Amino acid sequence: MELPDPERSPWRQLGMRLLAAFAVLAGTVLLVYLDRDGYRDSYDGRVGLVDAIYYTTVTLSTTGYGDIAPVTTQARLLNAFVVTPARVAFLVLLIGTTLEVLASQGREMFRVARWRKNMGDHVVVIGYGTKGRSAVHTLLSNGLDKASVVVVDPSPEALADAHEDGLAVVTGDATRRQVLRQADVHEARQVIITTDLDASNVLATLTVRQLNPDAFIVVAVREQENVPLMRQSGADSVITSSEAVGRLLGLSSLSPLLGSVMEDILTYGEGLEVAERDLLVNEVGQQPQRLPDQVIAVVRDEKVYRYFDPVVTQLARGDRLIVIRPARELPWAPRPGTHGEDAAESVERT
Repeated sequence: MELPDPERSPWRQLGMRLLAAFAVLAGTVLLVYLDRDGYRDSYDGRVGLVDAIYYTTVTLSTTGYGDIAPVTTQARLLNAFVVTPARVAFLVLLIGTTLEVLASQGREMFRVARWRKNMGDHVVVIGYGTKGRSAVHTLLSNGLDKASVVVVDPSPEALADAHEDGLAVVTGDATRRQVLRQADVHEARQVIITTDLDASNVLATLTVRQLNPDAFIVVAVREQENVPLMRQSGADSVITSSEAVGRLLGLSSLSPLLGSVMEDILTYGEGLEVAERDLLVNEVGQQPQRLPDQVIAVVRDEKVYRYFDPVVTQLARGDRLIVIRPARELPWAPRPGTHGEDAAESVERT
């Protein structure tokens, strides 16, 4: 498990470390020079500025030739309570790289432990290629927190991309149980599988389903003929990527305007969007066609009905609506359910 690192400039870190080392060195030189009468040089008996610099460098580096030594009580106390701590600080700075590595590992272990403690009901994305990134972008654009997304991918490039996007990453083969356990897939709410090979998708789906019988699994497959196999493996929703792209290409060829509308619906943030929302209290008993949003389907008792199906001629409490609406609320097209209106299902529960 690797969590995204906070943004730090390596040159700034190195500069701060060198500045601190210089500050310790300069401060110690000043102290020794100010108390130079308390030191004796075996060469000429006197300690000047050059001697203070020399004494400080050999002392802080623990070389200690002994040719300059403190002789007065004040100088010895200064060495014991000031120069010695400065020596320790200087040594820490000299071996700072090693200490930084160890400290970084410790911090990373703590961060991962804290992440695991707070994790649960998260989303695991297997495969961070074009489809995986697009899926994550859609989730984040709809309000999901980045901390609730874990990416599983064996590629170093995917690792770098996911870290750049601020996501936690598990590097490894998603068909292996140990790798999925590192992503806490057994506690995940949803799993999105988007590797480039249908065979890998099948194996990953089987493994995920064994570890987490309750997770909602969405899988992308390249070939339509593999859809039944994917569902048998435990996938709740299967998206045929090549067929979807081919259909969009065909529609654009037959009707460029229709193709542009379909592309608009599939593009998040502008124009039209497909969304699922609660049925509101004032919409109970109405026909789907008469609502402000363009209803295309109704979810009732975990089943999806087209808006024209006789079963959903009248909307009932607990229904959820699949609608096409403006991606952003407009003054002339207010989005129902975004202004504190009571949902029929929540009123029923209360």
